[in-house]
Amino acid sequence: MWCLELLLPLLLIIKDVSGQWNVWIPRDISAMTNSCVVIPCTFMYPSGIRPYRGIHGIWYFGQPYPQLFPPVVFKTRTEIVHESYQGRTKLIGDLHQRNCTLLISNIGTEHSGRYYFRADLGGANIYTYPDFSELKVLDQPNIDIPEEIVADENLELTCYAPDNCPENSPEIQWMYTDYLPEPEYTSDYVEESNTAVLSSTLTFTPRPMHNGQLLGCRVYYPNTTLAYERLISLDVKYAPRSVWVNVSAEVMEGSSVTLHCEVDSNPPPRISWLFGDQELLWDTASNTSLSLEDLTPSQEGIYTCVGNNGYGVMNTSMYLAVLYPPSEPVVNGSLTIMEGSSISLQCSTQGNPAPTLTWLKDGELVGTITAEEVSVLELLELTPQGEGQYRCLAENEHGRASSSLNITVEYAPVLLDESKCAVVREGVQCVCMATGNPEPTIEFYLPDKNITINDTFGRYNYYTRTDGHTSTGMIKLREKGERLGNGAVNVHCSISNMYGSESFHLELQQEKKYMMAVIVGTIGGVAVIAFIIAAVRYVGHNNKKEKTGIINLWALWQTWRGKS
Repeated sequence: MWCLELLLPLLLIIKDVSGQWNVWIPRDISAMTNSCVVIPCTFMYPSGIRPYRGIHGIWYFGQPYPQLFPPVVFKTRTEIVHESYQGRTKLIGDLHQRNCTLLISNIGTEHSGRYYFRADLGGANIYTYPDFSELKVLDQPNIDIPEEIVADENLELTCYAPDNCPENSPEIQWMYTDYLPEPEYTSDYVEESNTAVLSSTLTFTPRPMHNGQLLGCRVYYPNTTLAYERLISLDVKYAPRSVWVNVSAEVMEGSSVTLHCEVDSNPPPRISWLFGDQELLWDTASNTSLSLEDLTPSQEGIYTCVGNNGYGVMNTSMYLAVLYPPSEPVVNGSLTIMEGSSISLQCSTQGNPAPTLTWLKDGELVGTITAEEVSVLELLELTPQGEGQYRCLAENEHGRASSSLNITVEYAPVLLDESKCAVVREGVQCVCMATGNPEPTIEFYLPDKNITINDTFGRYNYYTRTDGHTSTGMIKLREKGERLGNGAVNVHCSISNMYGSESFHLELQQEKKYMMAVIVGTIGGVAVIAFIIAAVRYVGHNNKKEKTGIINLWALWQTWRGKS
């Protein structure tokens, strides 16, 4: 009601743009019996008309045309009105302000119907507006009830009371709500069909036990005896109240199991056993069973029993676990990569319980042990030492399985420390050893002779062999000039494969030891000669036997010198 009172001043300042006869009244309006109602009204007339002897108005009931003699509700020129409206109507609007608002008091159900306004501006300027306001007089409040009430679903019931009487404002009270579970109440003013309405909404969750229970809405006007009630009986539909199935179970692959389902509902439901989205079995009954034979891992999952009786659906699920050993892991294929590259090795398997995955390299643990169905082993900046067999081992309490792959690391040749030249009885032997992948080729080069020694040039007893990724090349320098030259050996070793090549000068590792032996031998000889001379002088005066001893000592010296 207050909203309409606020709108009325705005309606009064509307200008007649078309210059025609117009009226604004609410199309529908309601009121309670024995209360009152205000019908807001604003009218317009052509701007060229000048009212003659004031502005008068008439309200008709039922018909807009005077010639049909409709009941007069109110008339400004006279107090003669239809007997049913005697002393009940009053124009509370100012016609000179184009406000034709009408008040009807103490109304009854017989006053329900259409109301028309007629403007009288004098002379021929009389016009009955065709628009009407239809009044509905209620002897009890309206309750908005859903078409269907289902147990365990939120329910809202709204009670409405018109608030179009400025003399009294209604209040709403719900009855018989003590047994409801946690009821909630909300009040609001709403506009319904251009009239002010007070509403109260009762919200609660009904249970099957509430079926047939009474609820009531009471509308009353404070400080009066006016009160109105309406009672309703709750028609609660029973959705399935419970669904019972087996507890989740674990069974071994190849075994059998029976799943049971019971549903409490009224009427008996349609029971369906579902595996995922697939319906395996259905029956209209209070219980049913599903038998599964010779189980496989593909039958592991969630099994759901659904009960539907037309008023609601309820379901309960159980998990059926099929236990089995790990399947053979799926790993990368064998790989050949460049030194310094990084790769990811993936291993995946299936098993129940979830298997642990372990990575082994040549039988030794690498990485971490994971309890998942996928494991990734990151190998960063691989070196030749990272080459080998990698095996993924999957294990659970029911068995184990594994798969392997080989990683081959290719790299440029590397000279080994064993590469050298050494003095031997026959001359000088030079050995060149290198590792690489692919296996390196080895050549020798004598810069003093500008000679390259390899498989196609077989002098100097050239010999080569391969052991895994290690290649060994060997030559022997037999001639004296080739062996020592000017006191040094000048031999170069070249190693190469598809990733690179290098050349190295081979040092004579035994040369320093040989020179030291010559020096030590010379010093030793001088010392022996000095010893002999001293001995001769000391025994010069001795007999011939002593002279013979000196001769034998000289022979011993010659022998030692020859060995040196």
